[in-house]
Amino acid sequence: MSTPTPSRLVIASRESRLALWQSEHVRARLAALYPRVGVEILGMTTQGDRILDVTLAKIGGKGLFVKELETALAEGRADIAVHSAKDVPVVLPEGFVLAAFLEREDPRDAFVSNRYARLEALPPGAVVGTSSLRRESQLRERFPHLDIRALRGNLDTRLAKLDRGEYDAIVLACAGLKRLGLAGRVRAVIEPEVSVPAVGQGALAIECRADRADLIALLAPLAHRDTAVALAAERAVSLALGGSCQLPLAAHARVAGDRLSVRGIVASPDGSRIARAEVEGPASAPEEAGRRLAAELRSRGATEILAAIAAAG
Repeated sequence: MSTPTPSRLVIASRESRLALWQSEHVRARLAALYPRVGVEILGMTTQGDRILDVTLAKIGGKGLFVKELETALAEGRADIAVHSAKDVPVVLPEGFVLAAFLEREDPRDAFVSNRYARLEALPPGAVVGTSSLRRESQLRERFPHLDIRALRGNLDTRLAKLDRGEYDAIVLACAGLKRLGLAGRVRAVIEPEVSVPAVGQGALAIECRADRADLIALLAPLAHRDTAVALAAERAVSLALGGSCQLPLAAHARVAGDRLSVRGIVASPDGSRIARAEVEGPASAPEEAGRRLAAELRSRGATEILAAIAAAG
């Protein structure tokens, strides 16, 4: 028997402009598929949004952006939650499931500056802002002459800090800028060979309770096959290495037909040591490719890097 289509859906969403754009995008997709279903958005402020004076790595990682939304799902105040996939921990709390990954936007990092055209043009001592240990470690390795500083806040806040002259340049995700119509702020795209993107960067994930078979069926048409394959590989790398926002870890997968390639790094926060690797395999076995990449990274020094990070507390 087919499950009945609900007459009303509530989407739990962070209240930043980008998060609300993402939820509105999902609402529009659902409205096109199911015009008789009323879709509402429940805006919420998460702990990750409230604490802005310290880095995410020091307060528990990006999972802080999803906990309140999951509570709304558990309590029945919302039916689904829309997340940036890179914010979703690789191990979900019991009773929850990622029902769909939407087609990925550009996963690469963006160089944004009002004075300089690209990273290579920055002079010694130039101040570069980033919210990510992943980006910071890769920048420190390739550009040790730059002054890399923490940059918190939503997208508009970060751009405002740049425009006030607090930074010479900042590094952001291309996807968020494009989604908000700010692609013109991108001075240069940073290729994965220079800065490997975060696990899940550029993709949207829809989460619901695992016992909501009706919602899982309802969301199935939104799922994008190649994005799901790529993210399965990337998240498998992170899971195998114990990845979180506290670790400078990155993985990026590309799908081409029935083949898959996955590139990854594990780095020390100061960029002094970086393990790099890339593997290929069938797109039908993305988790296996992710686990192979994790093993290859360990063989190239990731185990020692991770141990040193753990010892440093």
